[in-house]
Amino acid sequence: MIKARWLLMIMALMLAGCATHPTPDTLPQAWLKPGVRVRLPSPQLNEKLEQQQLLTGTVDGKQQSLLVLLNANGKTLQLAGLSPLGIRLFKVDYDAAGIHTEQTIKISQLPPANQVLADIMLSYWPVDRWQPLLPTGWRLVDNGMTRTLIDDAGQPVTQIDYQNQGGKRQPIAITQHVFHYHIAIQNVGDGA
Repeated sequence: MIKARWLLMIMALMLAGCATHPTPDTLPQAWLKPGVRVRLPSPQLNEKLEQQQLLTGTVDGKQQSLLVLLNANGKTLQLAGLSPLGIRLFKVDYDAAGIHTEQTIKISQLPPANQVLADIMLSYWPVDRWQPLLPTGWRLVDNGMTRTLIDDAGQPVTQIDYQNQGGKRQPIAITQHVFHYHIAIQNVGDGA
């Protein structure tokens, strides 16, 4: 069930109704693998980040797509998910007070917003912001156009692939080896 969490999230959000329910998550933590949680870095970044991305998740050979709007203004991180028709399905705000989510449907199988933010933050936040928060023996390693999260046994957990776009390194794929999902990332707007 864990391995299909991304696909379930995308599918459920695409079938979402119209009621919204804001919910605060007091602890900004996420699972790295079963039994291993980590506190997320603070939402602050030294530079502004604005991205419009088409995420295509693949689990067990099945694909679903979702348009995501990402905005980090230096103090807060905002993430909004849209259906293929442009209907807002969810919104996540992460600031000094914690993570606040607004979803159009409540489904227990959906991963918490913290899990979605963890993948995004692993892609964009500097290694030196992550390393002090990782469990003993874990490493986040940048090697050119690849970033890899490695567990205390030396096994890759998450791999992020990048390409150079306009002189900036932009994530194009996230492969989660433990939960067995792959996310292709296509930038569809001009990022700042």
